[in-house]
Amino acid sequence: MKATAKAHTNIALIKYWGKRNEPIILPTNSNLSLTLDGFSTVTTVHFQDDLSSDEFFLNDKFVEGEASKRVIGFLDKVRTMAGKDMYARIHSLNHVPTAAGFASSASGFAALAAASTKAIGLELDDRELSILTRQGSGSACRSIFGGFVEWQMGEREDGSDSYAVPVASKDHWDIRVAAVVLSATEKKVSSRDGMRRTVETSPFYDGWLQQTPKDLEEIKTAIIDKDFEKTGNIAEANCMRMHATTLGANPPFTYWQDTTMRVMQNVQQMREEGIPAYFTIDAGPNVKVLYLPEDEQKVKQRLQQITGVEEVIVSKPGKGISYL
Repeated sequence: MKATAKAHTNIALIKYWGKRNEPIILPTNSNLSLTLDGFSTVTTVHFQDDLSSDEFFLNDKFVEGEASKRVIGFLDKVRTMAGKDMYARIHSLNHVPTAAGFASSASGFAALAAASTKAIGLELDDRELSILTRQGSGSACRSIFGGFVEWQMGEREDGSDSYAVPVASKDHWDIRVAAVVLSATEKKVSSRDGMRRTVETSPFYDGWLQQTPKDLEEIKTAIIDKDFEKTGNIAEANCMRMHATTLGANPPFTYWQDTTMRVMQNVQQMREEGIPAYFTIDAGPNVKVLYLPEDEQKVKQRLQQITGVEEVIVSKPGKGISYL
């Protein structure tokens, strides 16, 4: 009763920001992401009769506390589905900076869901696996698939119609994403806490909810048409609106650092110079820059020269879940 799965993280081009049901993680808006080949998590789950409790190891270190509770709580859902009462040893190798706005929980819970269900003998299709994965980490439900992926918010209170669906495969369009690493330290306000505070207190949040469905429909058309300028403009504007909601929260907060601003300004300047590039930022200080393959050398060189940038990691569209 052992399985190993690999999942890649994803970057949201239309952001998921807010829950209408926190216990089973139902979003307030549908959203869209691109799975990246440059960041991944490989997880092995081994259910064993001789264990008296679950054991979780991340990057070869035994994990306790809140992170362990989230993993064990998720395994409880898997055990309930399978009708089996066995404990597991979980080994996870995370090739993503944790809690720094690089969606480490997306690849982490997608890999955990895939490995644990396979190990315990459940045979789930992609939709069922996405629904289950969503209950560990919302954005993780998108990492079940490769390429461009939409997470449909659904309407039912039980969450049975809230899952990810493919929009375009990883081979549909060769665009690139440069992950600009500014700080690998853990952020002060978690995505979960930041979301909750924004939904409950920000007067800007209603405007976010009104505009996001329009952004989603327009960017799906742009992706299918391979319209890079339109895709980039929508993604960048949607990102800015999401971060504006955090400035209206009580108390206000932001995930940006001074280097975040420098990267944003450099990307805008590149466009003025004729290099098509656009930025997006999740719940963290690090910036992701969208650009076309022919501009890779110029974009990467420019980003590496910015004061405060530690590393630039280039990704292509990545694939969905794989079993090793």
